[in-house]
Amino acid sequence: MAKRQNEYQSIKDLMKTVIKENNLTKGMQKMDAREAWEKLMGAGVMSYTDTVQLQNTTLVVKLKSSVLREELSYGKEKIVAMINEELGQELVKKLMLV
Repeated sequence: MAKRQNEYQSIKDLMKTVIKENNLTKGMQKMDAREAWEKLMGAGVMSYTDTVQLQNTTLVVKLKSSVLREELSYGKEKIVAMINEELGQELVKKLMLV
């Protein structure tokens, strides 16, 4: 049985340790990127969004509407900056709307 530590730690710190020790960082980043897209784009855009995937440093968003895709393509740099600001790190370098 593992030795019990007598030090008190916050749950946030414990979760960071578990994520790091079990190599779950990339999976958590993918989830965080999807949640950031949902939060920043709102319900209107999410109703036309099929999938949101983080592939390396590219956020690939599959949209149902070609009109929405065209409109969002004009602000790709701003969207990338907003997502990175929401995530607190420069995780996304490119946005691909398909």
